[in-house]
Formats: sequence, C-alpha cells, structure tokens
Amino acid sequence: MPQSSLPPTPPSAMVIVIFFLSSAALLCESRLSLDYYSKTCPSFNKIMQETITNKQITSPTTAAGTLRLFFHDCLPNGCDGSILISSTAFNKAERDADINLSLPGDPFDLIVRAKTALELACPNTVSCSDIVAVATRDLVTMLGGSYYNVYLGRKDSRSSSASSIEGKLPKPSMGMPQLINLFASSGFTVQEMVALSGAHTIGFSHCKEFSSNIGNDTHYNPRFAQALKQACAGYPNNPTLSVFNDIMTPNKFDNSYYQNLPKGLGLLESDHGLYSDPRTRPFVELYAKDQNKFFQDFAKAMQKLSAHGIKTGRRGEIRRRCDAVN
Repeated sequence: MPQSSLPPTPPSAMVIVIFFLSSAALLCESRLSLDYYSKTCPSFNKIMQETITNKQITSPTTAAGTLRLFFHDCLPNGCDGSILISSTAFNKAERDADINLSLPGDPFDLIVRAKTALELACPNTVSCSDIVAVATRDLVTMLGGSYYNVYLGRKDSRSSSASSIEGKLPKPSMGMPQLINLFASSGFTVQEMVALSGAHTIGFSHCKEFSSNIGNDTHYNPRFAQALKQACAGYPNNPTLSVFNDIMTPNKFDNSYYQNLPKGLGLLESDHGLYSDPRTRPFVELYAKDQNKFFQDFAKAMQKLSAHGIKTGRRGEIRRRCDAVN
C-alpha cells in the first residue's frame, strides 16, 4: 500500500498553526484601534472627559459604580453594553437580574449623558460599550489608579437576558474554588482575578451582603466586626445601609485594600478568602507590598477584560439609545 513521502505533522505544530490562524482571524475581525473615532468623531475624547469630570464632581460615588457596571457587563458575556438595556413587558434584561439590582443609578446616568452629548456631535457613531469602557478607565485614573489603553470599535449587543448571566458573576458568599473556576471559565488566571479584586479599594457594599457573616467569620478583626454590627444594625428595615469596601482610603484608588486583608479588615467573605487561600495569598501579599506592581497588573487585567467577548462588524450595532436596541 503506497505511503505518503511527507512525514506526519507533529501535533504541537498543528496547535501552533491553528493558534496562529485563529489569532490572525481574531485580529482581522476585531478591527479595534486606539484612534477609532479620530475621523468619525474627533470630539469623542473631549466630550467624554468633560462629561465624566462633571458627573464625578457632583456625584463622587460614580467612579466605583461605573467600575462595577463595567465588570458586570463584561465578565458574563463580553463587553457589549447589554447591561444597559432596559427590560420590557416581553423580556427581563440583565440589569434586572437579582445580582444586578444593587447596581447604583449614577453610572447609568453617566452613560446616558455621554451618549446624548456624543449623538449630538456625531450621530450613530459611538457605541455604548465603548463609552462604558472609556468612562471606567478615566474614572479609575481620576481617583489615582493607573492609566491603560482602551482599544475602541466595539459594537453593542442586540439582546439582553437576565437568565444569560446566571452563575457568571461572583457573589460575596462564594468560596475561592468557585471564584477561581468562574474567572477561569472566562479565560482569567488566579493572579488576574486577585488583581481585578483590587477594584474593592473604592466603593461600598450593602450590609445585606456580609452582615450574616460578621458573628461567624473568625477572619474579622474583633473591633472591626463590632463596628460593622453597629453600622448595619438597622439594615433589615433599611436595605440601603452600606459600608465602604476599604475603610482606610475609600475614595482613593490604591493598594490599601490588600494591606487591610491580613489585618482582618476585609468586608466580604470573598475578601477574606483571598488572604486565607494558599493559591491567592501570595498575590495579596505581593500587591500589599508593591503598589506599582498592583497598578501594572490591574491595568493589564482591565485591558484584557475590556476586550473580552466583544462584538464587531455585523455581530452588533451602534445603539441610538443605550437602554434599548434599535
């Protein structure tokens, strides 16, 4: 029986070829660039900066809320602005899923303001998902965090379903194995997960998310636990009661979140887990000692997250209104 004179292709070589071709296809398809709007909307950066600055000055909690909005949009199904779509009589959208009901109103208001101004200057040009990505980066930088490049050209999702994000976002009560698996399923390493957790250096959490753990979790500093009990005493009657995630520098983007964890000053069960689990503790200790390293790794992880699951070309649209499909 005649045999081919060519030797069989090694499996490793096949993997390299496939990876190269898929990477090339992805780069060709994505069409993202830093200057995507330079010709079609030259006032994009100026409008974004003015809108973001004005909103943050009048509502200082906007930065933390927008960072959380970005995270809740991107991690489950990609950065496509699906979190912004309102529910209808026929569809329960992502923003009305139980895990998203605590998202504050300020970031939604910021996106509406930016989109309105951009539609006046450059109609039907800038996507809502690009607005969310840039607003998040600029607000993190405004509070002292590191600047990172945001590549532009995302298209907006044409759909949003609360059921589509089930089990795809971290919950305060999750243990480390669950959290690690959740991030891994979206392509993020343990170190990237720990770096992204540093977002808790700003913002706050509602008492209902951690109050049941205060008396049972021995990881809390005793004096801190007592203070939390007092601060959250009335939360059954007032579900809006909340506490800063980082009690030391709550309005500054820095590495004190990691410095708090060994002292028992973490707020959520997942915060304590980062320090107690041997897989994540080395990264907590690294970032607690080296803020520059945290900033560097946070920026890389955010840049990766901002390109996660994006829609380009005909797979998405430029919404005229961010809260509704065209």
